[in-house]
Amino acid sequence: MSKHIDFNDRMLSLGLARVAEQAAIASADWIGRGDEKSADQAAVNAMREQLNRLDIKGVVVIGEGERDEAPMLYIGEEVGSGNGPGVDIALDPLEGTTLTAKDMPNALTVIAMGPRGTMLHAPDVYMDKLAVGPGFDEGVVSLDMSPRERVETLARAKRCGATDITVCILERPRHEDMIAEVRSTGAGIRLITDGDVAGVMHCAEPHVTGIDMYMGSGGAPEGVLAAAALKCMGGQIFGRLLFRNDDERGRAAKAGIEDLDRIYTRDDMVTDNVIFAATGVTSGSLLPGIKREVGYLTTETLLMRSKTGSLRRMVYRNPTRTA
Repeated sequence: MSKHIDFNDRMLSLGLARVAEQAAIASADWIGRGDEKSADQAAVNAMREQLNRLDIKGVVVIGEGERDEAPMLYIGEEVGSGNGPGVDIALDPLEGTTLTAKDMPNALTVIAMGPRGTMLHAPDVYMDKLAVGPGFDEGVVSLDMSPRERVETLARAKRCGATDITVCILERPRHEDMIAEVRSTGAGIRLITDGDVAGVMHCAEPHVTGIDMYMGSGGAPEGVLAAAALKCMGGQIFGRLLFRNDDERGRAAKAGIEDLDRIYTRDDMVTDNVIFAATGVTSGSLLPGIKREVGYLTTETLLMRSKTGSLRRMVYRNPTRTA
């Protein structure tokens, strides 16, 4: 049997939701405590423990860094019971460690799973990203367009004015010129301090989030996670790796990247069916954060399967232990 046939996404999806839930619950005690490392480590530990309970032969292809840089969930780490299908796993145990530490919006636990060999092994470098939601012709906007051209082209496709378009951009000094050019069109911008997986996902539900397009550079691994989400939700994402030095080019070569100038589409980054789960840690446009009551923690998880296009929102009320 092929690895694709072996991948039982329906059976694995609920287990993946629990992985995301438990990572979020583990980070709950660190919300607003100002300790990014402890929040991240708690989520990592819980996610790894839950993954090892699943009947999979999993390999982390998007993780916490290289083996010598991350104590757990590093790229190449094998997870799962060792029984069951071979799978690729892309994860961010706590997307938005700073957001969690400061109790700011849109911190998530994020994980995606697909058949073995179907996810881009993106090196830990920057990626120039551009994303829009579903319902547009393929390639309606492109990375070769200027920011102004992207806004004006998308406005024409939506049959609206540029002033009706809102773009999500990471607030970074490197994006100052881009921000100025987008604003010169009359479009609005929602600046985010962290969490560009959530930023891209916002494009898939513009009627909910108010975001039409995402653009700017951020981590390449997060680009693959975002592509997995859009594979389920619909929408387009384009990514081009950015290299600042020979060391980063060496990372790309180690990851098997040969064409350093290639523009990757969503389906280049995630080539087959995928399941995706995200649990809210702090409240945001996509998901409510963890709600704390006396004796209980309540989480909400977004669980999606690209094969069926299904999207579930799952509320979990978890009793907490008291002394």
